[in-house]
Amino acid sequence: MKKFQRILALLGVVLLLAMYGATMIFAISDHPASEGWFKASIFCTIAIPVMLYAYMLIYKYLKNRNKK
Repeated sequence: MKKFQRILALLGVVLLLAMYGATMIFAISDHPASEGWFKASIFCTIAIPVMLYAYMLIYKYLKNRNKK
């Protein structure tokens, strides 16, 4: 299980780095559609880690509740 968690954590780091890179590329780009993609990448950069953290909190709460 620990190995699986490490792999998921590594994939999460890679995903975040890709989103940061995409945000930087869209900010520098002069393409007309890049403004929309820039806004979407900023939203995903903030929303995805927040949602994952919320899911982890809910999972821990439900897991501990079932043990009692």
